[in-house]
Amino acid sequence: MTIRNYLWLLTIFFIYAQSSAEEIVIDEIIVSADFRERPATEIPSSVMVMDAKFIKEAAIQHFEELVNLVPNLNWSGDGNRARYFQIRGVGETSQYEGAPNPSIGFLIDDIDFSGIGTIATLFDMQSIEVLRGPQGSRYGANALGGLIYMRSTEPSNDQNGRVQIGIAGDNSFSMGAAFGGTFNKSASTTFRISAHKHQSDGFRKNTYLNSNDTNGRDESTIRARFRFAKNADFEANIAVMHSDINNGYDAFSLDNSYTVLSDKPGKDAQESIGASMRLDWNKLGAGSLTSITAVADSDIDFSYDADWGNDDRWSPVIYDYESFNDRKRRTLSQELRYKTERWLFGVYMLSLNDELAKLDLGNYDDPFYDYQSTLDYAFDSGYKATNISLFGQYNNEINNATKFSAGLRVERRSTKYHDTEDLTAEPSENLWGGEIGIVHDFTDSVAVFTSLSKGYKASGFNLGMVPDNIRFFGNEALWMAEIGIKTIFLDQSLFLNTSMFHQWRVDQQVRTSFQLTPGDPTTFGFATLNVDESRMLGAETELNWIPHQNWELYVNLGLLNGKFKKVPMYLGIDSLLGREQAHAPAYTFAGGIAYRSESGIFARVDVTAKDEFYFSSSHDQKSNSFGLMNARLGYENENWLISFWGRNLFDKEYAVRGFFFGNEPPDFLDTLYTRFGDPLQFGITIEKKF
Repeated sequence: MTIRNYLWLLTIFFIYAQSSAEEIVIDEIIVSADFRERPATEIPSSVMVMDAKFIKEAAIQHFEELVNLVPNLNWSGDGNRARYFQIRGVGETSQYEGAPNPSIGFLIDDIDFSGIGTIATLFDMQSIEVLRGPQGSRYGANALGGLIYMRSTEPSNDQNGRVQIGIAGDNSFSMGAAFGGTFNKSASTTFRISAHKHQSDGFRKNTYLNSNDTNGRDESTIRARFRFAKNADFEANIAVMHSDINNGYDAFSLDNSYTVLSDKPGKDAQESIGASMRLDWNKLGAGSLTSITAVADSDIDFSYDADWGNDDRWSPVIYDYESFNDRKRRTLSQELRYKTERWLFGVYMLSLNDELAKLDLGNYDDPFYDYQSTLDYAFDSGYKATNISLFGQYNNEINNATKFSAGLRVERRSTKYHDTEDLTAEPSENLWGGEIGIVHDFTDSVAVFTSLSKGYKASGFNLGMVPDNIRFFGNEALWMAEIGIKTIFLDQSLFLNTSMFHQWRVDQQVRTSFQLTPGDPTTFGFATLNVDESRMLGAETELNWIPHQNWELYVNLGLLNGKFKKVPMYLGIDSLLGREQAHAPAYTFAGGIAYRSESGIFARVDVTAKDEFYFSSSHDQKSNSFGLMNARLGYENENWLISFWGRNLFDKEYAVRGFFFGNEPPDFLDTLYTRFGDPLQFGITIEKKF
């Protein structure tokens, strides 16, 4: 179904529903990722909130299944699961060697997993908030382009729980349980505990090993939350999680299909343990004090068969390469903030340790050209970073209809890096960001907002064989001007959030590849360079409508035009001048219709579409535009839920990652290799509630 046909269907349904509409009130959307928990209509920026109901009905297992539903959000399939995200064209597509320096913040229950979002499973998730645009005042250097904030289900006084089991194609099986309530009769202490496990083959057939699960998924998550609130003056919230993602990695094929030929499949595994503690003193002097402490420990194993083939495929040439990357990341953060009715002040500290052990092995023997080469390369690095920030925010009502807010964050970042290539670096720098915003209520149901904000990203350094003049690269700034409308109308049954924005990046950091000596493959390297300027113009619209108590519709549309404007004239990067950003499609579209009857029968259809986009800043290869359809049909009452679902119903082949290089001997012709997203899959989910 095309976007045009889908919009025609919505128009026809709108006319029909208006003839029999009754008063339905949409629940108020509350944003919790901001300094002050407040309605979305009072925030002078673009925020999309997905609640538990939407998450449960629109996705199955992982956050990557929801990415296509968010305007101007994309992800890089550089691994089995999505871990790198791009918002409005801003964000990384991969990270191998070097220091972590993410552009998109990623938090789960206040625990920072920026750049390592593999663990974003969805069972018993309460909400997901996507803040688009720079979050320089709220989150600092790790949220240059935006923030994704996931929150698991909070404890409540009600004793309740659920047990879920699911089976699907691709030999998929899942099971989970969640329960919670109070520890005592006074209900001062509540808890919520959940556990979930998912397994599937990974949608690949390895014909050389005669195996269907070399790209398989084995994902387990345990979460616990505790709340203590003896009175209204003090509240403590503790979240603990353990996630064990033990996935295979065998996703790329030589003929761009779901059939792979690797003889040494890799892994995309991440085991993380994390905890956060939030303490709120609600009556402390003239205001309230909040303390948030978070800690995380992650072991990440990323390996792959670099030649994607086997001895029989390459015979009589011997061509066998593989890469192993073992990363350990530990973070400790502490935030204190004191707020009054108008003012908020705070301090934030983040300590990050990142250790990488890398091993590349290879053997090449070409009898045609009488050429032999072996590779045994070991590389170890250690990185420590300390961020200390002071921040403040001012909020005031200019009059009964107009609210003004301003925020500022000043950050001191100190780092230490060393590796076995004898590179030592200890850069330190001062960074700042902030925003000014105004929200004006024209009526009780129509609000207009405008804002000017600045985000920032820290400087860094390049590894390996690079010219001395580009060994280090500078920090980056992103400015954004945005204007939008948030309104509720049609008797409180329709919520519309639409905005236009202009972003310009100063000294943008761009990851590119180069060849120092033409014709000599041993001089091929990678580097991050500063591009003088790029600009992004765009618009986003989110529409949610309940025309009848049994029906619900939504339409999400993102438009983006982001191009490099000023580019340095060296290392071939001048070819980017006037070109669009990588992983930044010109449009993203999502629309859905959901029906739920009084008898418990429900159904929904979700349609998504995405324009073509460049895979990288290192070459000019693009994906194809594509559209997908998912559906769900089921029955639910107070005790049971059963649903039948299908994803990618028309079995479309669509690329989520692409490389352009020579990987087939003996000529090694440059070829586009793409990794496809998941194909057609049907499944059934059964849940018992108590």
